[in-house]
Amino acid sequence: MHKYEQQLATVTAAEAQFGSPAMMTVAELIARAGGELTPTERRIAEVLVSEPTLLAFGTVSDLANRIGTSRPSIVRFANKLGFDGYASLQTVARRRVEDDLSRPRDRIRRDPSEGLSALDELVGGFESAAATVERGEIRAIAERAASAGSVWIVSGETSLAGAYALRSGLSMIRPRVYLIEGHSAGRDLVDAGPGDLAIVIAFYRYRNFSVSVASTLVDQGVPLAAVTDSPLSPLADAAEVLCQVSVPAVGPFDSSVPAVVVAELVVADVAVLVQAEAKKRVDRLEALWSATETFLPRS
Repeated sequence: MHKYEQQLATVTAAEAQFGSPAMMTVAELIARAGGELTPTERRIAEVLVSEPTLLAFGTVSDLANRIGTSRPSIVRFANKLGFDGYASLQTVARRRVEDDLSRPRDRIRRDPSEGLSALDELVGGFESAAATVERGEIRAIAERAASAGSVWIVSGETSLAGAYALRSGLSMIRPRVYLIEGHSAGRDLVDAGPGDLAIVIAFYRYRNFSVSVASTLVDQGVPLAAVTDSPLSPLADAAEVLCQVSVPAVGPFDSSVPAVVVAELVVADVAVLVQAEAKKRVDRLEALWSATETFLPRS
């Protein structure tokens, strides 16, 4: 048995024992494609499994030259694995190659001089989130949030800053906005149903709570808008709107910047879409804040 076949057999056995993982590796995707691969695609697969960094960081031309095939063959191979092109396949491969340094326990041991600075990482995260505007993902979420009966927000810990920003902003311009938390999840979910909207913010390594609550909401007929980081996210298949961002590491931890940027962009868009209602609601809020002396008086 060739090394490639041994690796595929190992992956297949693992899937049989543990079930399909939420975030599949390239090797696992190749194993799933199995007998559908042509001889040329099997040659591509063998190189990708044995040299994962070539896919993660090389161009499509680099890969075609290394294998001795054409660029269109590489693209067709990516399509067969379920991607819309080479770039999408490479994104997943790069994330998995970098997984060795994706945990705080590993990141905190890195040489600080290696890689991008924290500021550069933050800029990259901001740019990734800002790109969702041009792709229409922010407007798609905002339109649904503007017309939904209730908005249910679910988040993991790293993205919680974005969830709080989203709940705070939306609740000031429209009613019935809820952040589902562990202690009240059951009670909250009783009231969710068709006509509402679930906005779930979850990034790799995807917390069980976020994914399970999202699944429950979908089962109850609630449309799902997923703010996540991969087309292979466990939220992707069920999402009516998929808003994809890259989440950089800042020091040992994932940055909350992309989640906050997306949240604030959604709030700004919803405010425009429900402007008349939002004006009245903000006026009432200002009156209540004044009556309850919420803020310190100006000196």
